[in-house]
Amino acid sequence: MNASFRKSVLVGVAGLSLAGTAAGCAPAAQSTAAQGAAPAPGTASSAASAAGTGAYKDGTYSADGNYVSPNGTETVGVELTLAGGTVSDVRITQHPSDPNTKKFQGEFAGGIKSQIVGRKLDEINVSKVAGSSLTSGGFNQAVARIKSQAQ
Repeated sequence: MNASFRKSVLVGVAGLSLAGTAAGCAPAAQSTAAQGAAPAPGTASSAASAAGTGAYKDGTYSADGNYVSPNGTETVGVELTLAGGTVSDVRITQHPSDPNTKKFQGEFAGGIKSQIVGRKLDEINVSKVAGSSLTSGGFNQAVARIKSQAQ
């Protein structure tokens, strides 16, 4: 093993060690409920507010999201059903501009349900679903719009 490679490996290990130590020293956020006091009715706990979470109204919401593909700007429609801040159903409306987009949006639509149903709305941020990575950008944009609608 040459000296520069060995040095690179040691620097990488030291960096990971330092990151792990710093993360372990960070104070844990506690909600008022975890501290034994219930938040006032109609208000979110301070930990939830700090994390950007919110109380979402149950219902079905829809929005479109855009993303850029090699074929230009594409749009994907997203419909989410929420119950208790958790996604209980998802439907994707495809808006393909060409056969390649249709293929990838179809793959995305076929794989997204298993990745998000049962998860809290604030936990959703997908990057690649069933081989489709670009459609995720439009999906995430639509989810952000749905969060605003559901508050």
